Amino acid sequence: MMKITMLGTGSALVTECYNTCFIISDNGKNFMVDGGGGNQILHQLNHAGYELNDVKDIFVTHQHIDHLLGIIWVIRIAAQQMHRNNFDGDMNIYSHDEVIYLLNDICEKLLLPYQYDYVGKRIHLIEIKDGETKNIIGHETKFFDINSARTKQFGFVMNLYDGKKLTCCGDEPCHKSSEIYVKNSKWLLHESFCLSSEAEIFKPYEKHHSTVKDASELAERLNVKNLLLYHTEDSNLKNRKELYINEAKKYFSGKIFVPDDLESVIL
Repeated sequence: MMKITMLGTGSALVTECYNTCFIISDNGKNFMVDGGGGNQILHQLNHAGYELNDVKDIFVTHQHIDHLLGIIWVIRIAAQQMHRNNFDGDMNIYSHDEVIYLLNDICEKLLLPYQYDYVGKRIHLIEIKDGETKNIIGHETKFFDINSARTKQFGFVMNLYDGKKLTCCGDEPCHKSSEIYVKNSKWLLHESFCLSSEAEIFKPYEKHHSTVKDASELAERLNVKNLLLYHTEDSNLKNRKELYINEAKKYFSGKIFVPDDLESVIL
């Protein structure tokens, strides 16, 4: 059974939930995307039912602190466990060149020497290029540059068992160049900073983000079947799911998912 577990669902400055990051699981293998902004990633993994030893493949979309800094904690703990012979096998961390350079630089400067010694030996920082394909947890996965106007950022499209695909656009609105990956996706994972009705309050466009309406109209136009919305503001978490789904239904005819932190969705 293939599923996605949201370790976090919030945008950069949330305090009532964790920053957006998630795990795609299949046949006992796990693929983590981003790490959030701090060591709460360890709490989220634990409360989602995962041991760090369960996670062997990680992808970092870009270098913003709410996506990157949790990865430093993951590397630190993985190295510590390896040193104590409590980690099976190796860990692969994929990203584009700028993130790989930054991760290595931070680790070299901040980790203890014995911890950093595992970087490159058993913790592999693997540079991927635009359009490159890797086999991730048994699924062909193509990584692509989302052509961000702010910070270099990659998304990915993963082939599923039924010949369909899952597409992740990172945490910015889908660029025209990425529509080829999104079109006809069975699943689209897309940021949605706020309700369209609250755009004047949260000003998503100033932050290079989209509204629920924007993401829903995109998914409808590109024939997406299932739309999962994340990377939101956190002013009304209690009612977020209902409010976002109700607005999305006005513009998208497929199935809509607005998960909470630690919630799993069957793919």
